[in-house]
Amino acid sequence: MSAIARRLAHPLLLLGVLCTAVAALHFHWAPERVSPLALVAILGYLAVLERVIPYRTDWHPSRRELGWYSAYFLLSVMGGALAQGLVTMLVELIGTAHPVLPFALEIPLALLVGSLGDYLVHRWSHHNRWLWRLHGVHHVPDKVNVANNGVNHFLDVFFAQSVVQLLLALIGFSADSVFVVGIFILAQGYFVHANIDVQLGWLGHVLAGPELHRLHHSTDLAEAGHYASDLSLWDHVFGSFTWRPGRVPAVVGLTDPAAFPTTGEFGASLLHPWRRMKPTEQSA
Repeated sequence: MSAIARRLAHPLLLLGVLCTAVAALHFHWAPERVSPLALVAILGYLAVLERVIPYRTDWHPSRRELGWYSAYFLLSVMGGALAQGLVTMLVELIGTAHPVLPFALEIPLALLVGSLGDYLVHRWSHHNRWLWRLHGVHHVPDKVNVANNGVNHFLDVFFAQSVVQLLLALIGFSADSVFVVGIFILAQGYFVHANIDVQLGWLGHVLAGPELHRLHHSTDLAEAGHYASDLSLWDHVFGSFTWRPGRVPAVVGLTDPAAFPTTGEFGASLLHPWRRMKPTEQSA
């Protein structure tokens, strides 16, 4: 049973994304309604897999941690909803109503551009001192699982989602392709954080998986590359691919835990970006 689950975990997730996208486009479902429902389905699916094929049982969130994570998740959803609303409004103004290119060609191109934008924004969030004060909230937990993927500063979510989707719209991709790419990035973002024992093998050099993204959360910055949560080929292109078979992080979290409030300090985490920056404070 567990062997089958490991083999089918990612293909079934991608199949679900494909079916959702096709149905939404065919029946003209509103993206702002489909995205939250897709998120709930993704969370439920991966939460079950975390119990069936866990990578590390000590990475399961405690009841207390789930309470903290839920609070962050709600604010992350709020940030995502604000970004989605802004993007939807602007896409309707500047996006094309119908694909300029054949849809079968536009979607792969939009995926490449969208994943590149996601990669660059993510990497920038690690190397810019100001953006790191937002994004670093996500790296505070000392474990990686589906639940704490929602541990974010809501402005970090708003910024990242807005930039990537607006980039696609400004280039000229249709509103439909922006929606499809958004669903894929959403699914991949939660998949790579899942505490599941899944290995993609050679496919991991193209598509990101949990075994690669755990290295991104490593406290050892020499191995903490892997800024792509969808197409890992960008990590190869920009020299941030550090994974090799058998390589796992010894410890995940922050290299300097004192630099950020703990996850349980909810209010302090939200206010952290506006605290006076120490002269020695650096990005990750």
